[in-house]
Amino acid sequence: MSKGIAFSIVLSLMANAVACAEPIKAHPANPHYFMYNGEPIILITSAEHYGAVINKDFDYVAYFDALQAHGLNYTRIYPGVMFEPVGKFMPGNTLGPKPESLIVPWARSDTPGYRLGGNRFDLDRWDPAYFARLKDFLTQAAQRGIVVEICFFNSQYADTWPLSPQYFENNVQGIGKCDWRDAQTLKHPDLVRRQDDYVRKLTQEVNAFDNVILEICDEPGHIGTGFDLAGPWVSHLADVVRDTERNLPQKHLLGQEVDGPLGGPVDFATDPRFSIIIGQYIWGEDQGEMGGMKGLDYKYKDNKPIELNETAYYPIWYKGDKVADSRVEAWEFIVGGGAGFNQLNGLFTAQNPAGKSPENEQMLRALTSLKQFMHSFDFIKMAPDKDFLVSGLTSPQFHRAISEPGKQYALYIHHSSEKVGGAYTVVPGEYREDLVISLPAGHYRAEWVDPATGSVLGSVDVVHEGSYHTLTTPTYEVDIALRVKRI
Repeated sequence: MSKGIAFSIVLSLMANAVACAEPIKAHPANPHYFMYNGEPIILITSAEHYGAVINKDFDYVAYFDALQAHGLNYTRIYPGVMFEPVGKFMPGNTLGPKPESLIVPWARSDTPGYRLGGNRFDLDRWDPAYFARLKDFLTQAAQRGIVVEICFFNSQYADTWPLSPQYFENNVQGIGKCDWRDAQTLKHPDLVRRQDDYVRKLTQEVNAFDNVILEICDEPGHIGTGFDLAGPWVSHLADVVRDTERNLPQKHLLGQEVDGPLGGPVDFATDPRFSIIIGQYIWGEDQGEMGGMKGLDYKYKDNKPIELNETAYYPIWYKGDKVADSRVEAWEFIVGGGAGFNQLNGLFTAQNPAGKSPENEQMLRALTSLKQFMHSFDFIKMAPDKDFLVSGLTSPQFHRAISEPGKQYALYIHHSSEKVGGAYTVVPGEYREDLVISLPAGHYRAEWVDPATGSVLGSVDVVHEGSYHTLTTPTYEVDIALRVKRI
């Protein structure tokens, strides 16, 4: 038996071993959250820039070990049709692999001429080495309780489309002879057919895995394609995924970012083919990406999990106390009712796949604290509560709360200004506030929690006759969380 055949058999056995349960799904008791391995789950992570599979230099086992050590349970990948030039945005960007380290779903031909060096791609043949790496990636993630969101496409750019295997100069079929703005539309049937093949093949190959979420495209319309052209293309590919899975054993969640105006051509929030509503950055704009916070405000009524699956690119798009800037967006979104949060983290690189640094340790610790805070509640029974906090905050501040009225309440407050480009900039101070909250009559334990560390800063028992009650916060610098439970 050849080593290649033996390795394929091992991979198949590993895939079957991790596919013993149904895939992650919306929780039947509360569709705003997920269920995985029979348990309620919130997806929380700080993740590399989606190049972990296509970049052979990236040690994803070390990366997964780092996530697992902090209790983080989520990552995303781009499978290979779009990637970036080396060093775009910042040195070490994992989505910009060195040319000799690039691996994608298509096999190389015998014809030289690929723009980044080496032979062109043959769109009629798949690369077994790529799919072996992809399946091992999914297996290693599953063994550590990590869910992988596979985003088939990102909007192409003027500097990425000429690198794509589907660009006409890079494949022997000559497919993809179009401008980057037209590359992800229905304008070119020959290219669309190859995109269908790519989506279909990936959907088939990952079907055995229960730790997979599928996603069509990041930023499909506002970069250059236009919403009217992007919407039908996204819809078409959703049909490809659903038609492919119809005759396969597993049925996976399918997500799509809301891009452009709410209710517009790339708003599939109410479409039954899509299981997850996705926002990126914190607030977004009507003519660009829908921010995660905006998703909570406008899309919660659609009764699906809402993700904030991409933030500003850490650290280059933050200023001031960057760790705190990152922390507050995670805490506000999840304590506001979000189902999944992904901090885009440039500290994970091929040279440092575990992201080891004091700075990253602080950021990951805050996400660990967030996960622990949420799991201290029976969060499946909770929903956003705009009436819990009545008054008492000073400006500038943002806050959100969820509750099971009369039983359990979670509140998060931070003092920040919003930065154009989708990030907060925290405003440190010495904050001490008398917060007026609304509670039914009962006996409660109230605890103040430090979001950075998860430590309890103070607690008080409240015997309450109903209506309003005042709680005084400890002095804090940027942000604070409150846990109230009936006892």
